[in-house]
Amino acid sequence: MRRITYERVFVTVGTTQFEELIDKITEQAIVDELRRLGCRKLHLQIGRGKDPIISKAIFGNDIEVKLFDLKTSIIEDIQQADLVISHAGAGSCIEVLGAGKPLIVVVNERLMDNHQTELAEQLSQDGYLLYCTPSTLCNTLTEANFDQLKKFPPGSTADFTKYLDKFMGY
Repeated sequence: MRRITYERVFVTVGTTQFEELIDKITEQAIVDELRRLGCRKLHLQIGRGKDPIISKAIFGNDIEVKLFDLKTSIIEDIQQADLVISHAGAGSCIEVLGAGKPLIVVVNERLMDNHQTELAEQLSQDGYLLYCTPSTLCNTLTEANFDQLKKFPPGSTADFTKYLDKFMGY
């Protein structure tokens, strides 16, 4: 049986500042888990956050790291990725699920009245993604079984909007 590898990993925080996620992704334990999954290219979309410290000692020569702040569209980055790790924004979730990519959503616990957490929990319960917090990301990567994730039903943004409306009770 061939082991699936996730050579190209894309991390996005959208247009927000979620430095905690970016800082966590660049820690030794997370990098070791990404390496175990087969990561060779790590692209970080850091939004409005500060540039992270990229340590050659942690990433070595076997993981290429690229980062950028904002651009018009990240759909090409999503399509080229084997695995996406994202903040819990509905727009990012729509794009990743629509592209059929395995998705780990990392919830920003510092946001007040966080409906993003509720959305991530529901999409996880429905089997479409995995979700965690920055502090549990390493464990989520260690225990992840992406083969068990369901493909989000193909369709338009309107279908996702209906899903959100139903979830929110409208």
